[in-house]
Amino acid sequence: MRLRVYVDGFNLYYGALKARPAARWLDLAALSHLLRPGDTIRYFTARVKGDRDATAPGRQKLYLAALGTLPLVTVHFGQFRTHPVAMPLAKPGPGKRRTARVLKTEEKGSDVNLATYLLLDGLDGLYESAMVISDDSDLETPVGEANRRFGPVHVISPRGPTSTPTGPKAPYRMSHAGSSWTPLDPALLLAAQLPSPLRLPSGRSIHTPPAWA
Repeated sequence: MRLRVYVDGFNLYYGALKARPAARWLDLAALSHLLRPGDTIRYFTARVKGDRDATAPGRQKLYLAALGTLPLVTVHFGQFRTHPVAMPLAKPGPGKRRTARVLKTEEKGSDVNLATYLLLDGLDGLYESAMVISDDSDLETPVGEANRRFGPVHVISPRGPTSTPTGPKAPYRMSHAGSSWTPLDPALLLAAQLPSPLRLPSGRSIHTPPAWA
């Protein structure tokens, strides 16, 4: 059965990789094979800015170069947007202002891109089943529609059953969207690592960033 894999990069990062630096040199093709072998993997991300960590763009550039050596993986980019917003203060003093104007950076486009490709690939008959690695409830409707119209959609939750937030974006909503819902076993992340050093097509070798080693 032809299966396509759709990876929400930032959801995967914040759900499973942020707390596990040693797992960030992740081989998406190997991870897919351990979960449900797929013939195409779409990875959705955005180029990070160095506002908080000047070394982050360099690490991401290395990782994207490493992903470029995997023939099954295609990378799709959203973008980061920074804009001023008024935010409430945690403990405003008596008679003091209750809000502060701050710069807020948000990642835009990745969830829309994932939903778009999931549905377009289904319309084009490019898969018989799909796997979505994300627990972003914004994807609940497109996952549900793809599952109903095109074939089974299997949802892998990066945060798994330990997630218990409530409200309209609660990750548990994704457990009802597809044909199956499975928490991601952290052991699989460590079992699916890219080699280091890794030789690029140019002949240059790259290594796992020291902060991830």
